[in-house]
Amino acid sequence: MFDIIREHQLNIMLSLSAICFSMAVLLLFTKFLPTRRKWILVGMEIIAMLLLSFDRMAYIYSGNESFKGFVAVRVSNFMVFFLTPAVVFIFNAFLIDLFVDEGRIKEIPGRLKFVALASIIGMFMAVISAFTGMYYFFDEHNVYHRGNGFLISYIIPIIGPLIQYSVFRQYRKYISKLIYIALVLYIFIPIACGIIQIFTYGISIVNMAMVMVSIFMYVFNYLDVNEEVVRAHEIEMKRARREQNAMKLLFDETATAFVKAVEKKDAFSSGYAVETAEIARKIAEKSGKTDAECDETYYSALLHNVGLIGIPDSIIEKTGKLTEEEEKKVREKPLISAEILSTITEYPYLSNTARYSYEKYDGSGYPEGLKGEEIPEVARIISVADAYENMVRKTRFGDPLPMALVRETFVKEAGGKYDPRFADIMVSLIDIKTDETGGEEEAVIQKELECKDYRDSITNGIFIDGQVKEITFECVSAGKEKAFSAPSIILFDSYDKRVHDNIKSVAEYMYTEYGEIWFDGHYVSTKARNMKIEELGDKSLRTSQKKDYKITASRYEDHLKLEISSFSKAMRVIIALPDRSKSAFIGITGENCHISDIDVNGTGKYVHKGDIPRIAAKESFIDRLESDIPNVQVYNTRSAYTQGIEIQGEFDLAFHTMSLPGASLVWHCPYIVIYYSDDGSIGGNDYQEFAMIKLNGEDNDDKEFAINKFSMKKKESFPGWEEWKKANKKGLECEISFARKGNKITMHTENLGIEIVNTTFINSGVEKAYVALTGDQVALTDIRID
Repeated sequence: MFDIIREHQLNIMLSLSAICFSMAVLLLFTKFLPTRRKWILVGMEIIAMLLLSFDRMAYIYSGNESFKGFVAVRVSNFMVFFLTPAVVFIFNAFLIDLFVDEGRIKEIPGRLKFVALASIIGMFMAVISAFTGMYYFFDEHNVYHRGNGFLISYIIPIIGPLIQYSVFRQYRKYISKLIYIALVLYIFIPIACGIIQIFTYGISIVNMAMVMVSIFMYVFNYLDVNEEVVRAHEIEMKRARREQNAMKLLFDETATAFVKAVEKKDAFSSGYAVETAEIARKIAEKSGKTDAECDETYYSALLHNVGLIGIPDSIIEKTGKLTEEEEKKVREKPLISAEILSTITEYPYLSNTARYSYEKYDGSGYPEGLKGEEIPEVARIISVADAYENMVRKTRFGDPLPMALVRETFVKEAGGKYDPRFADIMVSLIDIKTDETGGEEEAVIQKELECKDYRDSITNGIFIDGQVKEITFECVSAGKEKAFSAPSIILFDSYDKRVHDNIKSVAEYMYTEYGEIWFDGHYVSTKARNMKIEELGDKSLRTSQKKDYKITASRYEDHLKLEISSFSKAMRVIIALPDRSKSAFIGITGENCHISDIDVNGTGKYVHKGDIPRIAAKESFIDRLESDIPNVQVYNTRSAYTQGIEIQGEFDLAFHTMSLPGASLVWHCPYIVIYYSDDGSIGGNDYQEFAMIKLNGEDNDDKEFAINKFSMKKKESFPGWEEWKKANKKGLECEISFARKGNKITMHTENLGIEIVNTTFINSGVEKAYVALTGDQVALTDIRID
C-alpha cells in the first residue's frame, strides 16, 4: 500500500489541495454557519491546502540544483514545518469557538490556552530550524535530510491534539454526535499517521491525513448544521401547527358560538348547523378531498345558514304556507349569509359558498338559478348535507322522515336537485349507518298515555318479529262517568313506526293498518288477509289485577300471534298479513282512560315453523310460466336468489319481474349478483362477491375481490320514478347481456329508460364466475338463458 501511495502521492496531494481550496471558497458563501466558526473553518481549509501544496513542492524540487530549486526546496520545507503546528493552533481556535464563544462553557479551559501557546512556540521553532538545521538540512545536491532534532517537530502535532481530546472528551455532552466524530478523526488519524511517518521515510502521510481530516471536519460541520436546521424546522413546524390548531380551535369555538346564537331564533334549528357540517365533511372525505378541503367544507356548511338572523321571526315561526312576499324574503337568506361572511376576508370561500348553497343541480334553486358545474363544488356538497339534515330532524312542519324515504329521495334526485356524485355518496353513508345499526332505530315507546277521545293518543309502534315479546301496562278509567272506557291495540305498518289517519301522511309513510283489537274480544280487520280470535278458557292466563293488561306477541313469516289478557278475559289472536314483506307494529291506545307503566321486553324465545297456525294460504306471485331456471319470490332485501349461472363467453339472461303489492321504493326491483363459490351457489364455500347491481341504477362498489367500472344513464325514454314504480308493479320483461373474456366481465341492460353498463375485473385469481338474480320485494319468473 505504501508503494502505491509513494508512486501517486503527488497526484493525491494535488487533488486534496484542490478539494480544500474548493471548500474554502464554498465556506465564503455559507450563511447558516456562525460567522466566527465559518472563518475558522476557512482558515483550516486554507492552511491544509497550503500545507499539502508546499509539501508537494518540496518533493518536486528535491534534488533540483538550480537557483529556483534551491529556493523552492527551502521555502516549501520551512512552510511544511511551520504550518504543521499552525494546524494544531487553528483547530484549537475551533474548539474555543465551539465551547466558549457559543456559551457551552463559561471560560477557556487552561489546557486549550496551553495548546495555543505551545502551537505558537512550535511555529517559532520552525523558524529557528530553518537557520540552524535542527529539523532538517540539505546536501550539496539540494536533497532533504532529517536533522538531529527532527523528532522535536512531532511533539506539538502529537501532544497538542491529545490534550485537546481530553478537553472535548470532558465536555462531550455539549456537542453533537457528528461533531464529536469529526473531532476524534481530526485528532487520532494524524497522530496514527505521524507514528507511522517516523518509520516510513519519503511519504507525507501525516500531511495528507491532516488535510483529509480537515475535509471531514468541513463535511461533518455541514451535516451537523443540516441536522440543526432540520431540528429547528421541526420545532418551528410543531410550533406553527400548535398555533394553527389553537387558531383553528378558537375559530371553531367562535363560529359555533355565533351559530348557536343565530339558531336561537328558531328552536327547531338547534344543532342543525353542526350536524350539517359533520355530514358535509363526511361527504368531502368520501369524495377524496384533502384534510384542508374537508375543513373548508366543514366551516362553509357550519356557517352557510347564518343569514337566518336577517329573516323576521314572524316568517321563521310560521307553520302555514308562506305568502309570495314572505317566500321572497326567505330566498334572501343566502345573500344575507354571504354578506355577513364577506367580512371574514381571511376565508373568502365562506361567503362564496353560502351564497350558492341553496342552488340546485337542475337549476331549480336560488338566488341565481345556477345549474350543474356552475355551482361551486362545496356548495353542491352542502346542498346534499343540508337536505339530509332537514329530512332527518323534527321541524315545525313535521316529524323526521324514515331513513328509507330519505334514501329514496337521494336516489331519485341524483342528477336532479343534487349532484349525482355527492348524492350517491350520501346514499352510501346512509347504507353504512343502516348496516351499523341493523336497520331503522327502534322507536322510543311512551311510558304513559292520557286517552280522551277515540285514538287521540297512541304509542309509537312496537316492532314484532320472530322473537317473542311481552308488553304490559296498567289502565284505569278516566273521563266522563258512564262513558265507554277501554284500551285497545292497533296493528299496522308504517315507515315512521307511527299510526296515521290523514290521507297525506298515509301516502307519505306508506301506512297500512291491519286491524284494531279490544281486550273484550271485539276487533276490526282492515288490511289483514285474515284474522282469527279465540277465547282461552284457562282462567290462570288472565291478569291478577283489574288494571293490569298483558300482550305476548310473535311472528313467523306472514302470520302474527298475539296472546292478550286482562282481568276478565284471555284471548289468542292469529293475523295473516298481506305478505311476508310487510312489517308489523303494535300501537297501544284507548278511549277515556289513563294508561301507564308501559313496558316492552324481549323474552329471548323465538318462534319456528308450526308454532303459529296458518289461517291463510301462502301468497305466491310466481305462479307463472317457469323456463330454464326456477322462479323465485324475494320478500325482503336479498332474502332469496335464483340458482347460479356460470358466466362463459356471451349470453343473454331474460326474465319477467313484478314488484310485490307492498313494494313502494325505487329499489324494490331485481338485483344482479356476480360472484364465485366452490359449488356455484350464493354464500357457498369460498364465497367471493364481485358486483351487486340494482336495476334502478345503484351499485355496490365496495368489493374486495374485483374492480368495477359502473355507469348509469337516464335516457329520454325514462318516464320518471313514479311511473317506474308503477311499471314494476304491473310487471315487465327484462334482458341482461353478459360477455366474459379472461378476468373481464361486461354486463349491459336497459329497462324503462335506465341504461346500465358495468365492467368487472376479477382480481382474486379464481377461474369461474357466476351470476344470480335477487332483489327486494319482487317476483322473478320465466327466467331464460339465451
